[in-house]
Amino acid sequence: MKPANFFLSTTVRLQSARAVMRAAPLVAPLGISLAALIVAGVLGGCAVGPDYVRPTATTAATYKELEGSGWQPAQPADTTLRGAWWEIYGDPALNALEQQAGSANQNVQAAQARFRAARAAVAQFRSNFFPVVGAGGDFSRTRTSDNVMYKSTAGYTINDYVVQGDASWEPDLWGRVSRSVEGAKANAQASAADVQSALLSMQAELATDYFELRGIDSERRLLDDTIKAYREALDLTQHRLAGGIATDADVAQAQTQLQTTEAQAIDLDVQRAQLEHAIAILTGQSPSTFALPVAPLAAVPVVAPTGVPSALLERRPDIASAERHIVDMNAQIGVATAAFFPNLILSVTGGLEATNYSQWLMAPARFWSLGPSLAGTLLDFGGRAAVKAQAEAHYDESVAQYRQTVLTAFGQVEDNLAALRVLEQEARAQDQAVAAAERALAIVSDRYKNGAITYLDVVVAQTTALTNERQAVSIARRRMAASVALIKALGGGWDASQLPTGDQLVHPAAANG
Repeated sequence: MKPANFFLSTTVRLQSARAVMRAAPLVAPLGISLAALIVAGVLGGCAVGPDYVRPTATTAATYKELEGSGWQPAQPADTTLRGAWWEIYGDPALNALEQQAGSANQNVQAAQARFRAARAAVAQFRSNFFPVVGAGGDFSRTRTSDNVMYKSTAGYTINDYVVQGDASWEPDLWGRVSRSVEGAKANAQASAADVQSALLSMQAELATDYFELRGIDSERRLLDDTIKAYREALDLTQHRLAGGIATDADVAQAQTQLQTTEAQAIDLDVQRAQLEHAIAILTGQSPSTFALPVAPLAAVPVVAPTGVPSALLERRPDIASAERHIVDMNAQIGVATAAFFPNLILSVTGGLEATNYSQWLMAPARFWSLGPSLAGTLLDFGGRAAVKAQAEAHYDESVAQYRQTVLTAFGQVEDNLAALRVLEQEARAQDQAVAAAERALAIVSDRYKNGAITYLDVVVAQTTALTNERQAVSIARRRMAASVALIKALGGGWDASQLPTGDQLVHPAAANG
């Protein structure tokens, strides 16, 4: 057996009338109604619940990776992040892909649809500021029985023509509606920021995949050049074998080196195909028909201007979204608080009613009723208090999530600054290692031709040189990925001033003007 739900409410009906008017004017009733509307409008300025105060978030004066490290990243003359931030890399193919992805990516379109839904919710909540107006009409033809008790009404056929309109309005006495609208606007702004987050994530992922693919192309070119050199070395070894200078073991080692490198080159084709398919999906195209021509990695990593850490709070759309969610949760506390106060409803009904069509539109057919009603809950056994407690807990949760988002953002900036700094140093060291390995290979190759060493020494030198050259390409790819990740961590040139204002949410045309 389910427990009974106890609910006690009281309704005070101040005035209610329904009468058929013969000739009386509507001036007095409408005056009463107008006075009630004015009083309600004055009272409607009160909004219960806490007003929003932006929570604090801990920020440092400078980024640790830029302070005292002695590292000054090289930057081009103009590194100001703008909307099309990827253009700082100077790659026309990437520019075209980013432009296409901006309008065709399905994840971005889904985020835009969610924003439109959130914006429509603002209009839905705003409609509660205004009266609800209805109208209707009815016609019926009724015949009474001949066997009714009162013979005077027996056997009558009666027509009834009715047309009426009605309106009801609940003044926002305690700010329930205004707080709801406040929350809906904040939620729509958060959704707009989420669109930018989805767009930025897509742009960064596309740029990262593109540079990774170009890095694969560079590595494949390196392996192709190496395979060509290994074939020449194999031919040389076979000629030396024919001349009685080399051994079968030398030829076998040369063949093994060549075929191993060919297998490594083929393996890169799998990685390239997967990256090409990922780029196709990001740009809204079918992987079955999409192709990118082979081209080596030509872009160089750019270290975007970081600015001061406190500016990051305004540059990251995910931080803006988290902050707007706090506004929404704060407004919900006001909505929950308003439930503790009574509701005032003003209603009016009027129309025409007659039993004869010819009299239907005449003055005596008029009827009306109007009157305010006041209703409030006296006892709900803690239900409203529980709802308010939930709203307050959700507010605390949103504050914690906001601060966590800020901390994560600072961590991402520091991570990628560190990656760029360390990888730049690693690249310089690796370039020296490549140069040394190439010198060693040249020396060993000459000594082998002169018969001073075996081919095994050549194989070792070849392997060392190729490993270092491939490592140099890998570092270049990682530097490009870190450069893109830093731009993403800094917000990609976005700032909070680009969020739609409250007026733009109410009047979408203002946002496009």
